[in-house]
Amino acid sequence: MNDHIEWHFPRRPLPRSVGRARTLLVGQARAWKVPDDAAETTTLLLSELMTNALRHAGCAPGREIWVRLAVQQQTVAILRIEVFDACVVLPHPRDASPDDKTGRCLALVDTLASQ
Repeated sequence: MNDHIEWHFPRRPLPRSVGRARTLLVGQARAWKVPDDAAETTTLLLSELMTNALRHAGCAPGREIWVRLAVQQQTVAILRIEVFDACVVLPHPRDASPDDKTGRCLALVDTLASQ
């Protein structure tokens, strides 16, 4: 079984859009009977990607952030999450130093998503 869902969120206010996205994802994962560990990882990935898109994308005010979540039910549920920020400039990973408070989003996403 393949299924997908898409949500649109305003760029502002940032914390509200990210929290709303997480809440929707948790409910949808439950409806799709996704195992808890996969749902937790996907929720963290969504939070990181949404926050990155909302904070760093240089899009015009008023543009929305789109989230697409898809599941493939096989022996194990396979989730795919996509976040679109309506910008033509793609994000690029940074080499964050141990003292940096930000800059690890894409490295974290890469590591967790490949699991």
